[in-house]
Amino acid sequence: MATQRDYYDVLGVGRGASAAEIKQAYRRLARQHHPDINKEPDAESIFKDINEAYEVLGDDQKRAAYDRFGHAGVQGNSAGAGGFGGFGGLGDIFEEFFGGMSGMGTQRTRGPMRGNDLRLDLSITFEEAVFGTEREVQVPRSEVCPRCKGSGAEPGTTPIVCNQCRGSGEVRQVQQSFLGSFVNITTCPACSGTGETIATPCTECRGRKRTSGTSKLKVKIPAGVDNETRIRLAGEGEVGRRGGPAGNLYVFVHVQDHAIFQRRGDDVVLEIAINVSQAALGDEILIPTLEGKEEPLRISSGTQPGHVIRLRGRGVPHLRQEGRGDLIAVIQVDVPKKLTTEQKELFQELGRTLGRESIPGTKEKGLFDHLRDLKEALGF
Repeated sequence: MATQRDYYDVLGVGRGASAAEIKQAYRRLARQHHPDINKEPDAESIFKDINEAYEVLGDDQKRAAYDRFGHAGVQGNSAGAGGFGGFGGLGDIFEEFFGGMSGMGTQRTRGPMRGNDLRLDLSITFEEAVFGTEREVQVPRSEVCPRCKGSGAEPGTTPIVCNQCRGSGEVRQVQQSFLGSFVNITTCPACSGTGETIATPCTECRGRKRTSGTSKLKVKIPAGVDNETRIRLAGEGEVGRRGGPAGNLYVFVHVQDHAIFQRRGDDVVLEIAINVSQAALGDEILIPTLEGKEEPLRISSGTQPGHVIRLRGRGVPHLRQEGRGDLIAVIQVDVPKKLTTEQKELFQELGRTLGRESIPGTKEKGLFDHLRDLKEALGF
């Protein structure tokens, strides 16, 4: 009786090899020694040994039994030559070598097929994104042919069963190999896999069962959407095949920039310029809001450039929960570049009263301090 080689040696892997390493080694050796590729006299024998080794080591339970009891632990379970039970890799090898030919026979699906998904890019204004809107869009897509109702045949006629494949949509060719009979399954060329032929095609769709057109749909844009938000409209994509469901339409929202507002998440940033007098003495000014109105904002005396005033709940509505973000007013002090003679005299007089020296450690926050506060407030 011939001595059986260690399965790990057959595949050239160690006993601690992972399942992925074992599968990779098997595929490499199977390609190298397959008799249809390798014409050496011992190729068939080596190929059988490789299959037998992988059937055991590629199965966790069989591998555990082999590791514990050796060949005795898997006797009667290994397939040997030509057996592929519980075997996942050989089918892949046949796919690579023969384009789908296997002894198990690849089953092709001829049932209903879901239609393709579609994408539509929609541009909306800043205000529409904040408060929501409803837009009517036109979607180019295929529809079930209204004349033949999707049969592909001229009204009054019906499709007939394909004579070549007898309605299966497949043609099979049996090929002999040293491993036995193999069935090569291909799509029927007469009916293109539909299982039926149309003697009198529909004059509108020409037997394609679908027509191209443009559909008008209403898209509801919820309040609070942001740029690149995706909205799914179920069943509004391409029509399915063989009675399958339609695909989905995905609307990608693109929000236009606003002239004065900048969005940061659900907060809105508004830069407000005041003059030196307002910053020093304080004032009450009117600022614009997202609602298109104006409301008063109190400027405290001594306000520095970059000062931040947060108005709670005046920003963008949260998309999936109650409440709104904030309106963040960033105060900028507008220093005049040109002064009249009277203004120069007034500033000179003011300068003499304020002095020119600054004692380190005692000055108020400056511009960079307020810029840092702004950064923290905005979450940057």
